[in-house]
Amino acid sequence: MSVFTPPPIPGPGAAMIPDQVAFDRAELSALLQLYGRMVAAGEWRDYGMSFLREVAVFSVFRRSAENPLYRIEKRPRLRGKQGLYAVIGMDGQVLRRGQDLPTVLRVLERKLIRPVD
Repeated sequence: MSVFTPPPIPGPGAAMIPDQVAFDRAELSALLQLYGRMVAAGEWRDYGMSFLREVAVFSVFRRSAENPLYRIEKRPRLRGKQGLYAVIGMDGQVLRRGQDLPTVLRVLERKLIRPVD
């Protein structure tokens, strides 16, 4: 027989630490609007989402069997330092960081602007 000690119940003053980081409805809306425009332009074909303890990741692919072209990450611990959101390229280079998701996503929207032949 083993003795199991239940975890303590947090009081009203204790901050609840979430089990995982996730995108909220407004963030998902902004991500999926950009994704839809890029699919219509023929740039992207697939996406994937990961919700981990420290980071939420929205990855976009040209084909589903490849490495992601871009990763959009949400890291709440970097909120006061470098910025909550980051766009990371295929090679791991950080393309843009910031506190406002639509502003950070503008670096990807530039891909939609093409010269007219």
